[in-house]
Amino acid sequence: MTGRTIRRRHAARRDDIGELLTRRPLPGPAVEQVDPFLFLNHHGPQVYPPGNQGLPFGPHPHRGFETVTFIVEGELAHLDTAGHESVIRAGGVQWMTAGSGLVHAELSPQEFKRRGGSLEILQLWVNLPARLKMTAPAYVGLQRDAIPVLPTADGLGRVNLIAGRWGGAAGPVRSLTGVFMSTVELAAGGRVEFADLGRRNVFLYVVRGSIDVGGEQAQAYTLVELDNEGDRLDIGAVDDALLLFGHAEPIGEPVVAHGPFVMNTREEIAQAIRDYQAGKFGEIAARNER
Repeated sequence: MTGRTIRRRHAARRDDIGELLTRRPLPGPAVEQVDPFLFLNHHGPQVYPPGNQGLPFGPHPHRGFETVTFIVEGELAHLDTAGHESVIRAGGVQWMTAGSGLVHAELSPQEFKRRGGSLEILQLWVNLPARLKMTAPAYVGLQRDAIPVLPTADGLGRVNLIAGRWGGAAGPVRSLTGVFMSTVELAAGGRVEFADLGRRNVFLYVVRGSIDVGGEQAQAYTLVELDNEGDRLDIGAVDDALLLFGHAEPIGEPVVAHGPFVMNTREEIAQAIRDYQAGKFGEIAARNER
């Protein structure tokens, strides 16, 4: 087996949303997508004071892709027109398939707004192929204790397995397109290896700390673009690190994105807008009583 190496590094750019500290590594000036991974927002880390207004993501629509939301610190309330509702806390994950279209809200619970606290959240958009863009909406909300925690071979790290297989275990999310998804925690000096990458595209984002791949380093708030040669990846931690790591078969289809819609053609985008304006995605009131 041959190992993959770093091709380029893409620093996340600041793009705050009101009082919410936000960094965005994808899309960026030199990278539009890592097919099928389309978009990543890194909110925080920051501390909200007591009596805060919470997250600003009231009801809004989506069609044609999936959102995967990682709650690193704090908590997040979800509500959508497909009937799903939950509050996911630190270490948990939300995997929402927008598919044919829904409206959802992502807000801070009332208790968080009252007392304040630490907040750090990542949201990744994963594209769907044309054959699945109009699939029925779905949602999986996982608390930390529902996600398998697998030790690395050297005992200096752990893989939090969300989707796919690793170390003889399977993640609780069954991806429609065979996406592998995890978060990886490594202590300084720790290493982890992922094999059987084949022709899959790798998504690697450094949330905290710094890492080494093939003798080259990448720091926090960096999207690491890897070459496509080799079927394994060996990652070492220069200091304590938290990583977002996934891989998937590239879709290889045209991507036409307009705000919250991701389709294959402009005509499909126009139809999505018409359907949303006609109320076909449903409606929800921005409420949060938990």
